[in-house]
This record gives sequence, C-alpha cells and structure tokens, in this order.
Amino acid sequence: MFDWEENPDLNITPFVDVMLVLMAILMVTAPTITFQEQITLPKGTRSKKVEKAPTLTIRMDRHRKIYLGNDTFTLRDFADNFRLKASTLNKKSDVLIRADESLPYKDVIYLLKSVKEAGFDRVSLLTE
Repeated sequence: MFDWEENPDLNITPFVDVMLVLMAILMVTAPTITFQEQITLPKGTRSKKVEKAPTLTIRMDRHRKIYLGNDTFTLRDFADNFRLKASTLNKKSDVLIRADESLPYKDVIYLLKSVKEAGFDRVSLLTE
C-alpha cells in the first residue's frame, strides 16, 4: 500500500510563479499609489506683489552698431553715451545683450564691461 519511507519531493515551481506574478502586479501598481496627507497651511499676509524690474535689451549687429531702444551708437562712443543714459535708468533692471555671432570676442566683452561699469549688476548674454 503506502510506502512511508519514501521522501516526497516538493514542487515549488507553482509557488514561485505565483510570487512572480504578485511581484509584477505590485511593481505596476506601486507608482500609481498617491498618499494624501491633510496639511493645513499657514495663512500668509496680504502684501503687494513684487514688481519685476524692467528688462533693458542692447543689440549689436555685425557692423558694430549698437541699438538701445530707438537710439543707435557706434562701439567707440557707446560707453560714454550709455553712462549718461544710465543715470535715468533703473540700475536693478535686467540687461540682456544680443550680439551677432560673427563679432570678435573682445567687442562683446567691451560692451559687457561698459554696461557693468555703468552700475548694472544683472547683465546676461543671450544665445539661441
């Protein structure tokens, strides 16, 4: 009848298959679970909005002509004229410099230095 002396083999393959399927389901659903905690944020004070400083754009074409609004300058007379004009401008405004890519490096740096010497701290060179 029954032979009790035999050691039965355990077949764990179905158990591993079930565990792999459960792990795959967990991996798929875990990123979609979001936890929402009830947070009460403190009330802020009502103050006026911070006004963004105006932006000043300076352009220099490949012929070394510099454009500031409706004014046109040469590279030679830009520094002096810009210093005079800077006295009427907001020093906290952002200055954006657009220079043609064919210009020599020293001309663009001269323009940047002239703007910095006029008292503007927030100067950026724009690229495409």
